[in-house]
Amino acid sequence: MSKLVVPRRVLLLGAAAATVAPAVSLAATPDLGKPAPQFTAVDSNGKTWSLADLKGKVVVIETTNHQCPYVRKHYVADKMQAQQREAAAKGVVWLTSASSATGEEGYVTAAQANEIVKKYNAAPAAVLLDPQSKIARAYGATVTPHMYIIDANGILVYKGGIDSIRSSDANDVPKAKQYVRLALDEVLAGKPVTEASTRPYGCSLKYPRGQS
Repeated sequence: MSKLVVPRRVLLLGAAAATVAPAVSLAATPDLGKPAPQFTAVDSNGKTWSLADLKGKVVVIETTNHQCPYVRKHYVADKMQAQQREAAAKGVVWLTSASSATGEEGYVTAAQANEIVKKYNAAPAAVLLDPQSKIARAYGATVTPHMYIIDANGILVYKGGIDSIRSSDANDVPKAKQYVRLALDEVLAGKPVTEASTRPYGCSLKYPRGQS
């Protein structure tokens, strides 16, 4: 395996950048082709969402941390929002999960989550508040953004990165292979996902201290 060389511009981003490699060790991650882990969470508008209630719909889960430069990359480029809108137009339920633990980088209140959505003109179906990182832990999320696709039968069919270029530079987005967009197209066409598991990249997900 070739050695990963981190560009100098990434190293200079400071503590917020964290790492492009998973830093959280989890006991288990959900298997592709098996039922996706169930969850129930309240969103930034006070609505309760349950994966069980979404059966029959294709669902995307996007872990987020608004302070992470790898997350900002996709919002500054207006590409995450574009994919959210494309998905919604096709009947896909896109759930953004704010899974940073209380007091950690990226933690948001409901009001702050709504401010961020407004700032970036984002368009998820909901921003789920996950301050105990329960959704993130259930899915084995290690970074932000970490992406998952669940098909209409409740089966996990994709997990990994949003695209192929592991940088925090918004200029790289148009050049990257768009893993999530391509996977969604295949799922909606009733086809198996060609690249169902890819390597995620971003800032290490900020779990409650003491969890690993």
